Amino acid sequence: MLLGAHVSIAGGLYQAPVRGSQLGCDSIQIFTKNQRQWRAKPLAQVDAENFKLALRNSRVKMAVAHDSYLINLGSEKDELLEKSRNAFKEEVDRAETLSIPFLVFHPGTNSNRSAGLRKIADSLNWVNEETRGYKVKELLETTAGQGNVLGYRFEQLAEILGMVSDRKRVGVCLDTAHIFGAGYDIRDEESYGETINQFDDIVGIENLFAIHLNDSKAELGSRVDRHDHIGAGRIGLKGFSILVKDERFGGIPGILETPGVFEDLRRNLEKLRWLLDTDNGRAQA
Repeated sequence: MLLGAHVSIAGGLYQAPVRGSQLGCDSIQIFTKNQRQWRAKPLAQVDAENFKLALRNSRVKMAVAHDSYLINLGSEKDELLEKSRNAFKEEVDRAETLSIPFLVFHPGTNSNRSAGLRKIADSLNWVNEETRGYKVKELLETTAGQGNVLGYRFEQLAEILGMVSDRKRVGVCLDTAHIFGAGYDIRDEESYGETINQFDDIVGIENLFAIHLNDSKAELGSRVDRHDHIGAGRIGLKGFSILVKDERFGGIPGILETPGVFEDLRRNLEKLRWLLDTDNGRAQA
């Protein structure tokens, strides 16, 4: 697994690989613009080239993008749905310009599950038609299922994937805190095996292209999204020890989104490497 973290682009996109290297990341995740705003000024070619040069000159092997949290591709409101689709296309455009292979996004929210899943798939089909020939792959992120948020059951992800016309353009990002909140246990060998086998049977491991490594402040099945530091939450060290050593995920970016500041990310990353290199996590049930 390519262990890494979500890092800031403050001061310029090219700063992200530098920060990733300072942390000791093999992979990084970034917002390609201010994620709290709908629009951003067009991405200048010089900024894109500086980012790609900084990435090549860093220890970071892969960069992943995450879209704005404002976007809702399953919205019940026509105006918000159109706004979200256009904003998501911009996110895809920016990731493609930066040569970033994966764009992670939260599927969407809708009080009508079936209608919401259909709208998400229709949104992806529209964006993919508008960006035909692009290489970037859009990754549906597993969610905890708070409120009317969709994508918290593996079956929902599979249903969306099944309605997307160009399957080469889509995949999945698994978030450990989110699936735990949604009721999928990964705390020991037995529960981890059952959960990953379910994922493989329903979604397919071949469709998994990124993993968010977050412990959970929330209880199993609470449908609450609250990230915690690795080993400090309800999942615990043992679950992460099993996950980072799973050979099926070799070469996949494993991204930290844990709370706190730069040094907190460094400590969490060091803990994951400690688990990867030893059997310490297995000893702590």
